[in-house]
Amino acid sequence: MHEPIHIQMSRLGIVVIVPTYNNHKTLQRVLDGVLAYTDQIIVVNDGSTDDTLQILKTYSQLHHITFSENKGKGMALRSGLKKAKELGFNYAITIDSDGQHYASDLPIFVEEISEAAQPVLLIGSRNMSHESVPKKSSFGNKFSNFWFWFETGIKLSDTQSGYRAYPLAVIPDHFYTRKFEFEIEIIVRSAWNGAPVKNVPIRVLYDPEERVSHFRPFKDFTRISVLNTVLVFLTFFYIIPRNFIRSFKKKNLTDFVKENIFGSDDSPEKMAASIGLGIFMGIAPVWGFQTVIVITLSVFLRLNKILAFTFSNISLPPFIPIIIYGSLAVGSLLIPSVKQQSLFHPDEISFAIIQSHLVQYLVGSLILATAMALLTGFGSYVLIKLRNNKAVSAD
Repeated sequence: MHEPIHIQMSRLGIVVIVPTYNNHKTLQRVLDGVLAYTDQIIVVNDGSTDDTLQILKTYSQLHHITFSENKGKGMALRSGLKKAKELGFNYAITIDSDGQHYASDLPIFVEEISEAAQPVLLIGSRNMSHESVPKKSSFGNKFSNFWFWFETGIKLSDTQSGYRAYPLAVIPDHFYTRKFEFEIEIIVRSAWNGAPVKNVPIRVLYDPEERVSHFRPFKDFTRISVLNTVLVFLTFFYIIPRNFIRSFKKKNLTDFVKENIFGSDDSPEKMAASIGLGIFMGIAPVWGFQTVIVITLSVFLRLNKILAFTFSNISLPPFIPIIIYGSLAVGSLLIPSVKQQSLFHPDEISFAIIQSHLVQYLVGSLILATAMALLTGFGSYVLIKLRNNKAVSAD
């Protein structure tokens, strides 16, 4: 026997969050529609100045959050999600109060949640080609879809719909945005946390007589653009290196050699360039940042990230004194002000010496890094080429 939807929602720990701001024309219809499926509803009144407060008085059985002044949709959702966690729910489905979403689509979300093998974030996918959908909404959605893919690698057909199901266990605990851009922040950061993000088909109603939009094109688009700029920066300089290091740690040395050197489909030129880049970054005076930089450059230059990262680790502690000594020695050949006697005693090298000869160290390390990168890259190319030729001859 098929389990009734309200029992299923209760068993799965699902609550519905309805943020509202001056939507008195449609609020009652939305709430009544949701109540047909569940009475576990959190209504967030975001400082409405219309008849919203009077309408909500007739729904005393619901969970209420009321702001004395308008704080923005992001803050309304943040407050609702926090309340849902406090109440012990597992999922929170958000539905807009402007009447564009159908409560009768709730079973679609519930079915996906019940069949999911792990917590999944669901976003309702609207038919953006429908004649009733405003052109600006269609353009904004394509724009948002592109940046979400760029930041997470996940391709979706709709990333702007407010009809969503959030797995409360995997969404971030803290957020930084307060307005419409919050709905971008939460899906990107949840994806970074490892949550699968999927679309589910929903219907949508755009009634110009009933619908009240609070989206401010210039201000909100600017805020969204700034957020995407920050997220792209974090993607390249934190998320990509983090994910790479996590995957690298799962491999042992034998698997690494087999997959990335002997079993690599990369050309000898590409592999040699990757090794050379790693050597350069390992010697260059960017210690503490070489991993982030080498992986980011590998992505931009389409090199072998694993090889570049591996060979950048020549700056491990046993080799650091040799690298510093070599850099200072090379620098002393070009800048004669260096006191030779302090340089040619590796045991005496210290941060004080580096500080007092900083220019010489920087110049020397860059020259040494370039020379070693070229030498190692060329040597690697010759060895890889010879091995490939032997393999072809053997066949």
